[in-house]
Amino acid sequence: MIRYALSCDHGHEFEGWFSESADFDRQVEGGLLTCPTCGSATVTKMLMAPSVSTARGKEALTTLAMDAVRKQAIDKLKEAVAAIKATTEDVGGQFPEEARKIHYGEADARGIIGQATPAEARALIEEGIEIAPLPTLPDDIH
Repeated sequence: MIRYALSCDHGHEFEGWFSESADFDRQVEGGLLTCPTCGSATVTKMLMAPSVSTARGKEALTTLAMDAVRKQAIDKLKEAVAAIKATTEDVGGQFPEEARKIHYGEADARGIIGQATPAEARALIEEGIEIAPLPTLPDDIH
């Protein structure tokens, strides 16, 4: 679609939308294009600045697209974390001790989640106990 700024011979300004430039010409020649204010059929195109794609416009579109991708990724992470939480036992602050018991066969093997300090997590990894952090996700992103 092409948008033209138009004016009539009485100075009224308005705009018109056309599928192509030739449509404007055909409508004027056929008397089909009239001023919406006074009804005059003497309508001409006004000088207009062209619509140019700018870096700022592209940046805004990129930001919108990235926001959508970010939201989708966070939604997927939320689903994964919820699935993990639904199938594991939360042992809270006893996580390091319980992970060791499971690893060394002192407790039944099962999935657990809980809290560990960075030092506790490092010690578990150094002992060969496989652990992985669950991401903390913002609750306010929808």
